[in-house]
Amino acid sequence: MPHRAALNFPSPNAAVDKTETANAALASGAKATPKSLRTRRRILDAAMQLFAERGYHASSNADVAEAAGLTRGAMLYHFPTREDLVEAAIDHIQARRTEAFETAARDQGHSHSDPTDQAVDAYWELLHQAPFKAFAELEAVARTDPDLARRIAPAQAAFDHAQIGDLSGLLLAGSGPRFQTGRDLARFMLEGLARANLTYREQERIERLLTVVKRVTRVLNRKGSVQELWED
Repeated sequence: MPHRAALNFPSPNAAVDKTETANAALASGAKATPKSLRTRRRILDAAMQLFAERGYHASSNADVAEAAGLTRGAMLYHFPTREDLVEAAIDHIQARRTEAFETAARDQGHSHSDPTDQAVDAYWELLHQAPFKAFAELEAVARTDPDLARRIAPAQAAFDHAQIGDLSGLLLAGSGPRFQTGRDLARFMLEGLARANLTYREQERIERLLTVVKRVTRVLNRKGSVQELWED
């Protein structure tokens, strides 16, 4: 299965440039010096990794400070409260997701496989990287945490409404309801599978499901026939 593909959901509202990062640092009371901005990024990278690996509730501000190699005092300087950290972490994770998509898009063309296959393989791989796992954790927690749900809603909307560029194998055929359904089916099937717990013959079942997702998407993109969905 190809490890890179041509899937791209770039969202101009998701990336956090240096100016935005500096503004956020000022808002938290920290001086926006180069050293301060590097430290802030270390903290947010640590938070993202811990959310992805341990979980949101199991990753306190003190845990994040320790993972970043900082004292609690340094942590408090940049993020005085849990709310400050979470707000910044959401923006940071969203920016890292966008960067990951852009990297996958730049790597398109390195494979001669079917563009839809490349797109599905790319998104499947991305879903197992820290930014996507961390955001999936935030979404899971937000189901029963109204405050967190409110905080991540803009990032969710930006991702859902982002335009898929012409590098995407999921948008080769058109932009009508049929093709939107194909993209949605592929996206949500993959996201659900990434969160599923397959208790036996995991890899074999995953490979079969990925194959069917690709075939269904090609059918909806008018690139295949219904008879190809399952080969006996």
